[in-house]
Amino acid sequence: MTDKNHLIPPGWDYNPASWSERIPIVVLAMIGFFIAGYLSLYQFEVIDSVWEPFFGDGSVTILNSKVSHVLPIPDAALGAFGYLVDAVTGIIGGTGRWKKMPWIVIVFGLAVGPLGFVSVMLVVFQPVLFSAWCTLCLASAVISIAMIGPAMDEMLASLQFMKKVHKSEASTWKVFWGSSSEIKKVE
Repeated sequence: MTDKNHLIPPGWDYNPASWSERIPIVVLAMIGFFIAGYLSLYQFEVIDSVWEPFFGDGSVTILNSKVSHVLPIPDAALGAFGYLVDAVTGIIGGTGRWKKMPWIVIVFGLAVGPLGFVSVMLVVFQPVLFSAWCTLCLASAVISIAMIGPAMDEMLASLQFMKKVHKSEASTWKVFWGSSSEIKKVE
């Protein structure tokens, strides 16, 4: 088995932790971070207006809605933080992280997945609750949704590996945190 094939999960024909799989997610996360950061500047009243090319006052309506301010921190700021977590957890680790660092892959998947779900819900709320649309909010939602598939692939590979670890004599806990000696017992 070549070293490159060693990085491909059993039963897979590609490595979901390869840089070619992760860099697009990280780039999307950074774009989402800048969009959400810009929107949060409006919500924190640092800037007086927000760019809206298609929907008139739609962005203002959405960004000032009760839903956007249901928590102590505006939703765009939480989104910016979420995207930043996505980017950072997407960069950490090498191409074998699905088995060498399952903890970061699980954190990555849990950061990307719920953010995508929340984005979809916020998009549904726009016309249903407020009869308005927000262009940059929609762009952010598209970015969140585009990140889900590739992130979940890597998470699935890690979960499959952890299932194999659980059936072996290796310590599931130690492998989860990246113990090389325990990982070797499974390989």
